[in-house]
Amino acid sequence: MTSFLQTQAWANFQKATGRKVFEVEGTHIIEHALPFGKNYLYVPYADTAPDLRELALQEQSIFVKVEPLYDDLARGLIHQGYQRSAKTIQPHKTVLLDLMRSEEELLGAMHHKTRYNIRVAEREHIVVEQSDKTGIFIDLMKKTTTRDKFNAHPGFYYHRLLASHQLNTKLWIAWHEERPIAAAITLTHGDAAYYLHGASDYEHRALMGPYLLHWRIIHEFQALGSRFYDLWGIDAQKWPGITRFKLGWGGRTVEYPGAFDLAISKPWKFAYDLVQTLKM
Repeated sequence: MTSFLQTQAWANFQKATGRKVFEVEGTHIIEHALPFGKNYLYVPYADTAPDLRELALQEQSIFVKVEPLYDDLARGLIHQGYQRSAKTIQPHKTVLLDLMRSEEELLGAMHHKTRYNIRVAEREHIVVEQSDKTGIFIDLMKKTTTRDKFNAHPGFYYHRLLASHQLNTKLWIAWHEERPIAAAITLTHGDAAYYLHGASDYEHRALMGPYLLHWRIIHEFQALGSRFYDLWGIDAQKWPGITRFKLGWGGRTVEYPGAFDLAISKPWKFAYDLVQTLKM
């Protein structure tokens, strides 16, 4: 199945955030701006590999980055002159929960601490609901990024993501005594639901709000007939705490081939790679 990142709905959302989007042989390509008026072309979760050199030259892009869904496609990219990149944009690994399992089977597959933390949140009377209060999510995200030291999207990105009439997105908020303590943004596509973005208030971490939040989300998507819940990205080195949280649900780990870059302007590509290395 084609990834939601290759749908027209996602292309339209990217345009709404101000990015240029192209389509070549049915594949969507997103232009990402760089300093000094430069840019690169990006193909998320591609299932085909069109030749993008002409488009890259037209747009004066310094390189093309493709993240293929399949190993065969990755090998094809290498034959086209692409080289494996250390920098990925979409998750290189993820955790996939089988929602066709019964509640007992899901609980049995979890780490015992995950089951325990769900019960803690239930005893604390955490309430989970769908919401349109995007500002609450953004406030929680600011707290999360300050704590965990990673970059989030600007606020307008989340507003437009949740306001899209084409993308099936939802905002979920966990409350404790009228105080928001955790939130998640999900998206459904085909038979799968995706956990795209999450945030929480560290001050209330003992309440275990994120655990009950996702347990309620899982129940909701089960009731709606989704077959899978994709927890969307793990990396034990970059995000050890987030990775432990996601692995604790007992899902299946799925690994993608990674990212592959095709240099169009070698001097600028060298400079870009040097900057990325210094950031790591």
